[in-house]
Amino acid sequence: MPKIRKILTYVVLVLFSILSVWPFYWIAKTSFEAGGNVYKYPPSLIPYPATFSNYVGAWKTVKLGNYYLNTIIIAGFGTLLNVLFSLMVAYPLARIDFKGKQLVLFLILLPMMIPVQNTLIVNYLTLRKLSLLNTYTGVILPQAVTIFGIFMMRQAYLSVPKSFEDAARIDGAGELYIWWRIITPLIKPDIATLVVFQVITWWDNFLWPLIVLSDSNKYPLSVALVYLNSTFQVNFRYTAAGIVLAILPVVLLFIFAQRYIINAIAGGVKY
Repeated sequence: MPKIRKILTYVVLVLFSILSVWPFYWIAKTSFEAGGNVYKYPPSLIPYPATFSNYVGAWKTVKLGNYYLNTIIIAGFGTLLNVLFSLMVAYPLARIDFKGKQLVLFLILLPMMIPVQNTLIVNYLTLRKLSLLNTYTGVILPQAVTIFGIFMMRQAYLSVPKSFEDAARIDGAGELYIWWRIITPLIKPDIATLVVFQVITWWDNFLWPLIVLSDSNKYPLSVALVYLNSTFQVNFRYTAAGIVLAILPVVLLFIFAQRYIINAIAGGVKY
């Protein structure tokens, strides 16, 4: 009986995996097809004849190289600032005792109750006053630090035994040295996980760049592919190729960083 239950569990998991992967596989398959009806029935599992012409066409038609560069700039600086600020805010909340710390933590976590959409108008008016509309800075600045990042790094710092900190203080180390050279290196899996989450968030960010940027040449990939979708209406395979090119870097990042993510989720800070 346990063996049958185990087999049924694996069958269900395989079916759910197929259902989850199929849309991505269909997009990838379509991007390599040369011609014919995209929605033909029954659908073919292997593109034949296969061709890279759709990728070349999509790259040239909408100048994807320029949008890739825009996305890398926004995602790179956005992730860097978010991780750095999260570490700076989380450390004193986790490792330093001061009056009102719980109140400060409560006030930081309180905005999580407010939907992100409710802050769009305030942020937009603030950026207009600062003359930062239609700039990369305007896209990055309002989300340069997130409550999720602060809370995640705080929990990571709390998992480090205090003995490391005490030993460093006995040796005469200062607070800044303890933070950057002693405690922070011990939470690398958690930092790597936050980096992956932030890169995915910034890479897929659509609404805020669309609101802030008025120059289409500054659009990131997520906005460019939707905004220029009319260009692809005569050839959906160009759209499929553009989608594959847009999600490929994120997939590769997840593959290379998955061991850090697993360690962080498992709570494994290795000493």
